[in-house]
Amino acid sequence: MARLEDKVALITGAGSGIGRASALLFAEEGAAVLVADVNVEAGSDVVAEIEAQGGRAVFVTTDVAEPDAVEGAVAQCIAAFGGLDIVYNNAGGATPDDGKVSEIPLQEFWRTMGVDLYGSFLTCRFAIPHLIERGGGAILNTTSIRAMKATQGADAYTAAKGGVLTLTKALAQELAEHKIRVNAVAPGVVASERVRAMMGDVAANPLARATPLGYGEPIEVARAALFLVSDEARWITGVILPVDGGAAAV
Repeated sequence: MARLEDKVALITGAGSGIGRASALLFAEEGAAVLVADVNVEAGSDVVAEIEAQGGRAVFVTTDVAEPDAVEGAVAQCIAAFGGLDIVYNNAGGATPDDGKVSEIPLQEFWRTMGVDLYGSFLTCRFAIPHLIERGGGAILNTTSIRAMKATQGADAYTAAKGGVLTLTKALAQELAEHKIRVNAVAPGVVASERVRAMMGDVAANPLARATPLGYGEPIEVARAALFLVSDEARWITGVILPVDGGAAAV
């Protein structure tokens, strides 16, 4: 039996990178997937890939920093699939404008907070009532290796992902009585399309060079995500799982 048979999953930022890999993997494991992304072409392509493999998926254009957009995505998920079991807050990321506190443009700070922290907050806000109605479920957030150890050069992103980390632990306590598990993955350097565009030669990046196992690929995080949202992890909540090639250990 597939690991997510009869489950419904909403994945933000599912048009590319880790989100895309996760959407394809979750669908392969039996889930119906709501693909939420700001990029219409990318999100639609993921749905087409899932359907070509015999899976079920729907795309909804979603800016996770906009409450109406997030609420609408959750509503369309319920309308399309009749319920919601899994929420994967994957959308996020930094830009080259991020940097030191004394140098970051203020609008970049708020952009990062909006996508990385507020977006996760909003998706949880609108999804939790439906998970409770379902009798339980799983929320998976995305923090970062930068929130787990001191790194330099992306202070807005670090602050936002630190917020996601502690929000995860708080929600794990709050929602346990409703049989809703809340965990987070903390990726290290993952060679997604966005990261390759920012870093160029990923292997030459100082963060990647300092990682014992080197940089990873999106599928590595997707596999960890699959475990945490599946019933195999039904006694796991409040966990921040580094998926980072050993970077958090050094």
